[in-house]
Amino acid sequence: MALRSFADGALFAEVLGEGAPGILALHGWGRRGSDFRRALSDLPVLAPDLPGFGASPAPSEVIGAQGYARALAPMLDAFTDPVLVVGHSFGGRVAMRLAAEHPDRIASVILTGVPLLRLHAPRKPSMAYRLLRLGNRMGLVPDEVMERRRRRSGSADYRAASGIMRDILVKVVGETYEEELRSVTHPIHLLWGSNDREVSVEVARRAMSIREDAGLPVSLEVVEGVGHLLPLEAPDRLRSAVMERSR
Repeated sequence: MALRSFADGALFAEVLGEGAPGILALHGWGRRGSDFRRALSDLPVLAPDLPGFGASPAPSEVIGAQGYARALAPMLDAFTDPVLVVGHSFGGRVAMRLAAEHPDRIASVILTGVPLLRLHAPRKPSMAYRLLRLGNRMGLVPDEVMERRRRRSGSADYRAASGIMRDILVKVVGETYEEELRSVTHPIHLLWGSNDREVSVEVARRAMSIREDAGLPVSLEVVEGVGHLLPLEAPDRLRSAVMERSR
């Protein structure tokens, strides 16, 4: 396994297996391409560190999944045939945008633990938080006080992020992909852990329903006893799904 640079050093990717690559594997937020080693190490895979993670430098501006897809587009030139894209969590957001923007370069998509849509309306910040934020914007509340409050109320990913990566996280968590679910014509396989507490199986079921209503190819496989980090917790099941769709 080796790390190879792409896009003039803007991206670095794990090169797994031998021969011409046929699979592009995209990791989740805060993770890196090495997450796919256990599952796919003997297959012809490129598994990039997405911008801002691992060896790949952060974007120079705040971008969403579409921006990440455009940053990854130069990697598609490394593939001679249409690509099987595997996307875990945040990487699945990017996979959907990549399939939407480059339909002729993609063969099929496997998604696992991807927040494709919201099951409930987002909660509004409390009045106390909104007043504190207003005070910070007016210069009445010091930045360090606001930062402590954000850390108390934010997710683990939010607390771990800083600078532009935190702004990117805020942007992407507000995105949903109903439009892509209705328009991407490639076969999509949803591979979900039954115990995923970050993105429940109900998200996959709703996504499958959207695809079926649109008459588009979709399948769902639920892996019992597995949580959100399926590529690490059930590498054999991910490998089987990839092998079946690489034929």
